[in-house]
Order: sequence, then structure tokens, then C-alpha cells
Amino acid sequence: MSPTSFICDTVAAAHYVHVTPAAVRQWIRRGHVQRTGYDHAGRALVDLREVRAYLNRRSTDAA
Repeated sequence: MSPTSFICDTVAAAHYVHVTPAAVRQWIRRGHVQRTGYDHAGRALVDLREVRAYLNRRSTDAA
């Protein structure tokens, strides 16, 4: 994990990119986004940069 990582739970990541938390969890299950661990409540943690990169790749592929 690099020092410029922006780690947050799936709920915060979903809010940031305007999708549902279930969508972010599905991206993790499908291997599009890597889980970096779990928080104290058992929620998966992701790097926001990776979430944004996935969405950018997805939008580029759709064009």
C-alpha cells in the first residue's frame, strides 16, 4: 500500500462514486477492485484511487 492511498470502507467509496455499496462489494467479488482489509465493524476496505481507476477503465471500454 502506497503512502498516497485513500483507504475507506465500501459505504464511503460507494457514496464517493455515486453507486450503491452493493455495487462496490460486487466489484470486489468480481476482482475489479482489490480489498485491502477490513475495518473494526467487518466492512471491506478499498482504495478510492483503485475504485476511480476501475470506473475510468469501464467508461473507456464502453465508449
